[in-house]
Parts: sequence; structure tokens; C-alpha cells
Amino acid sequence: MFLTHVTTQGERWDQLASRYYGDPLAYERIITANPHIPLVTTLPSGLVLSIPVIEQADLAEELPLWMR
Repeated sequence: MFLTHVTTQGERWDQLASRYYGDPLAYERIITANPHIPLVTTLPSGLVLSIPVIEQADLAEELPLWMR
């Protein structure tokens, strides 16, 4: 599953990772999902990016029965 993001002038990969994942160092997922986008420091406006959705694990299964 992917979200679509249209870039604005000057956006950076780490800013996108921070916005969508809460972690600026998680940008590699976005780069990998967009091999058609040049690997530049700042992105031009109007690029359409696919942002992979990170599925959250069902944490309830990892909890002891008394905490569920």
C-alpha cells in the first residue's frame, strides 16, 4: 500500500521521512519505492512520489494475556 505525495520546491528525502514516518533517517524506504526519481539533495516541485505505508504489527499478540 502506498500514499501519493506531490513534492514542493526544496523538499528533501529526510523531511518526507520525518513527515510520514516520524523518523528522518527512514528515507531509504521512500527512495527505494521511487527509482524513477533522481537522487538529489533537494527535490523540485511537482514530482509524484509513492510513500510506502508501514504496517503496524498487532502489538496485542505480543502482550501477555493479562495485559490484553
